[in-house]
Amino acid sequence: MNSKKLAVTAAAVVAMTAAFAGAANAQSRDQIRAVGSSTVFPFTTAVAEAFGKGGKFKTPVVESTGTGGGLKLFCAGVGPQHPDVANASRRIKKSEVEQCAANGVAQITELKVGFDGIALAYSKQAPHTDLTTQILWKALAKDVPVDGKMVANPYKKWSDIDPKLPNKEIEVLGPPPTSGTRDTFNELVMLEGCKKVAEVKAAVADEKAREKACMTIREDGGYVEAGENDNLIVQKLTANPDAFGVFGYSFYDQNRDKLQTAKMDGVELSPEAVQAGKYELSRPLYIYIKNAHAGVIPGIREFIAEYTSERAMGEDGYLGDKGLISMPKAERDAARTSATNLTPLQL
Repeated sequence: MNSKKLAVTAAAVVAMTAAFAGAANAQSRDQIRAVGSSTVFPFTTAVAEAFGKGGKFKTPVVESTGTGGGLKLFCAGVGPQHPDVANASRRIKKSEVEQCAANGVAQITELKVGFDGIALAYSKQAPHTDLTTQILWKALAKDVPVDGKMVANPYKKWSDIDPKLPNKEIEVLGPPPTSGTRDTFNELVMLEGCKKVAEVKAAVADEKAREKACMTIREDGGYVEAGENDNLIVQKLTANPDAFGVFGYSFYDQNRDKLQTAKMDGVELSPEAVQAGKYELSRPLYIYIKNAHAGVIPGIREFIAEYTSERAMGEDGYLGDKGLISMPKAERDAARTSATNLTPLQL
């Protein structure tokens, strides 16, 4: 055997030994660990609790870290020190898949679990207000067009944008940049609302520069980053009837006694409007499974079976009670088959 073949063989043996050692080491953890989106957190927690009650496996540990933070942890490597599942309120990015691959996380299974609508919620003590993406963009953009030029946002009150709106200070409590909800808000509100303001295109000719300007949120107090804790936003809205909050439908649904939502471009946030594609600020929700951990960390396949069961994510499933908006049956069936087979994600 020549030296080149010997080197290749030796490298293969080392790699196989490391893989087997990693698998044996991974068996030292007997509990599934999930991280990620605060929006998906209550759904995965509910599945984890139902799964744990089965008695065969320990209840999985679920942490709310935000979508971006969760995927960073998930993609950091293979082995018991790394999580098995990532919750995400947006689809995984190509750059994150590449980061996973660079760290040895070669195969990932994507499970779309249902839909969500982003709520613009506020206290029931406040008068009802309807909004549009265009108004929201003008309220929250760092720079807006005035006399043909982009200038620092001069709007301090909602009535500065439109006299029909409340004569109240603009204050919107929302998620930080690590949140999938923030990513979705940037795309569906900031970018889409900006496109409806014709003066922006005239003021910023370059498309990339214009997109960046559209999605840059003001930092002068009009938008307040409230962390990944959506329950905290709910508490703050209850205490301050003049403020609006940005979070997923489920948190609004669980707090209907305290909060109301603004219609967006004339459409009320409801499961029916989201399912029909009529509510503009709607999005799919996901979990991602690390294929290398299946069969090593106990219960991963069984956890997937619980998550994709009709009793969980079906039309009348217990996740609906938590605020998840279900997918049509054909879509649920396809998602179940793909996840059960651990079909690797192809972007």
